[in-house]
Amino acid sequence: TFSQTLAALVPGVTQIDNQSNFLGREPHRKHPGIMHLPHVRLPPALANAAQLLLLETTMPNIEKQVKALTNYLWSRHLPVEAKELQTRALYLEKKFLENTDSPLTEEKLHRAVLQTLRKTTYHWQKLNYNEELSLVYMAARLDGGFAAVSRAFHEIRARIPEFQPQTLMDFGSGTGTVTWAAHSTWGHSLREYVCVDNSAAMLRLAEKLLRGGSEANEPSVPGVFFRQFLPVSPKVQFDVVVSAFALSELPSKADCTEVLKTLWRKTNHFLVLVENGTKAGHRLLMDARDLILQGTEKSPSKPQPSFVFAPCPHELPCPQLTASKPLACSFSQAYHPIPFSWNKKPKEELFSMVILARGSPEEANRWPRITQPVLKRPRHVHCHLCCSNGRMHHAVFTARRHGRDLYRCARVSSWGDRLPVITPSEFPVPREDPPEC
Repeated sequence: TFSQTLAALVPGVTQIDNQSNFLGREPHRKHPGIMHLPHVRLPPALANAAQLLLLETTMPNIEKQVKALTNYLWSRHLPVEAKELQTRALYLEKKFLENTDSPLTEEKLHRAVLQTLRKTTYHWQKLNYNEELSLVYMAARLDGGFAAVSRAFHEIRARIPEFQPQTLMDFGSGTGTVTWAAHSTWGHSLREYVCVDNSAAMLRLAEKLLRGGSEANEPSVPGVFFRQFLPVSPKVQFDVVVSAFALSELPSKADCTEVLKTLWRKTNHFLVLVENGTKAGHRLLMDARDLILQGTEKSPSKPQPSFVFAPCPHELPCPQLTASKPLACSFSQAYHPIPFSWNKKPKEELFSMVILARGSPEEANRWPRITQPVLKRPRHVHCHLCCSNGRMHHAVFTARRHGRDLYRCARVSSWGDRLPVITPSEFPVPREDPPEC
């Protein structure tokens, strides 16, 4: 049986969470904070269908197009809001007037401001997915997107194995990777998948993939329905609602806010949001997180508050964003890519995620999250932790100072896992004996 003896306390360090008896009879390498997955592989039916569709295409230079789209999507920024653009224009106008000796006409001033804005402002464009671009997107993002979403779903299943969702809605469904990942995770319980995407070409491609590359075949995943618009009725809810790499495709913050409110209203249990593991993707998810947490909209059937299920162990401002040098809170998931000619080695998908749930924060286990790769050194381990007090904590674990259990748990953990520890702010305050009379 697992020893309940607390490690020797050292001021300012963490200690093992022995009260939960988290190990039981499991070895340290399987402690319940382990969240990472081994190399993810696409379901054979999906990989075969994708290869078949790409073999049938007559598009030239497909490999070059795939690499170009991959680089474009990764380097993409969020659209600049009209109010921010107006503020920049007024600042430039004032600057030009102050630094110019000779007076400028209104036309020249307008032209100078416009030229500067074009050079210094990111030009965001909406991607219109036709038949060809949808196929290129499939070849570029099908496997990586599947790996990221599978990792997010695994977090829910590993921490709440008794959760058996029956319905799922995927906003911005694209090639249908969310449906395949959900079926691989909860296929025995899910009976309805609603895929929403405004691109008819994408919906047709997703249905072809479900049918093995041919519309004449039976779908590999039953109960999938395709829509171009979100369900109108506020009473229509889903156990799991997902938006994977779709919020960044919305043209404005107002559109994003409206979509997020709608998605949350339609969430019965979990809202899963996934974006690229860049600063732009992380900031977008943190804005979405704050919008849901601060909102007053409740579910028609479950008027419960919201809380962050993962990855944050708190509802406080993200310490990565409030740092002097803001960093993206991202995670990495290894996967085996589709065996195309340009995919020859296992890859890593870098992504950011946030999972929001209905209920009380007290229901969640607030173990710290490992936010960077674990550095393993002789007889000590470095872990960067995001703790429940909303702060980052650089912990150096040794067997002598923290005990064998905590040291071994830290040594077998990886980036994105949770450590079963109590941080200094959570240490129980010793009860003082009453003074003698």
